[in-house]
Amino acid sequence: MYVPQDIAKVRTTWHSSRLRQEVTVVRYGHFGVPVLLFPTAGGDAEESERFLMIKVLAPLLRAGRIKVYACDSVAGRTWIDGESSGAMRAEMQDRFDGFVHRELVPAIRTDCRTPDIEIITAGASIGAFNALAAICRHPDVFSTAVCMSGTYNLKRWMNGEHTRAFHFASPLHFLPYMDDGPHLQQLQQRMIILATGEGRWEAPEESWTAARVLGAKGVPNRVDLWGQDHDHDWVTWRAMLPKYLDELVN
Repeated sequence: MYVPQDIAKVRTTWHSSRLRQEVTVVRYGHFGVPVLLFPTAGGDAEESERFLMIKVLAPLLRAGRIKVYACDSVAGRTWIDGESSGAMRAEMQDRFDGFVHRELVPAIRTDCRTPDIEIITAGASIGAFNALAAICRHPDVFSTAVCMSGTYNLKRWMNGEHTRAFHFASPLHFLPYMDDGPHLQQLQQRMIILATGEGRWEAPEESWTAARVLGAKGVPNRVDLWGQDHDHDWVTWRAMLPKYLDELVN
């Protein structure tokens, strides 16, 4: 793997009753603001390490400004498996959210020895969808989302189905119907960064669509366009994430 020798790494696996399978979680760093980094669709907990993301985050990790947590992309694999029904994919996405909120977040807070610590969430591609969904569903837990080169409308993989689980798993679909209660009011105190390149395989319109939905509900957000020389690729995301985290974490 590709972790600088002076960066602490802890790898943990447990059986999730919600996901009905073993899930791996990896922590990098020893102190700092917790950052939950979601993998891309087919990725695992160590994907960001293999693609040198931990290497470029090393200065922030060494300085004790952040601790990075990453988990397997359980729901993402279901979306792209080419076999599951739309209903099964939506159900797995909803169960994955339950895993994040009820299992992973408490584990992060226990590791940080702070029961109410707020978490930054981030991810690229499908990972950006998960980061957006996490903060929109749980603004009591997540303070900021850094969403890179996001794919936010998963309806194309629903095979024409629209289920209750999909509705509540997809911010683009549940946010327009959210009433002006405590949940939305707390989300309106958060910040969502929608960063995207404009090069090969990128889809900036996905970020603009998400921004319109968020803006219509008064949720602070911004779209950052990185230009045509930034493709839908790890080279782009390795440039983006250190920059944003450096700005966000004092």
